Amino acid sequence: MKGYIEERAVDIANYIIEYNATVRQTAKKFGISKSTVHKDVTERLTQINPSLADRARVVLDLNKSERHIRGGLATKEKYLHKNQYQGY
Repeated sequence: MKGYIEERAVDIANYIIEYNATVRQTAKKFGISKSTVHKDVTERLTQINPSLADRARVVLDLNKSERHIRGGLATKEKYLHKNQYQGY
């Protein structure tokens, strides 16, 4: 594995842990795809730094368990704003 990929994987994990970031937020921050973020944390990082990978995995698992709630809140917010502009 190339050095910059290892460094990126560590940086991604630290970002996820520090900010409780989702895969989508992390991908946007680093300018990479969601699948690359996932692969860096779940595959590459386990070879580089297993304890850091485990800590990042805890945050990702928590985010995954809460995503249906976030989606519902986002939909609610969308329709609240939509109705507000239509005078409802």
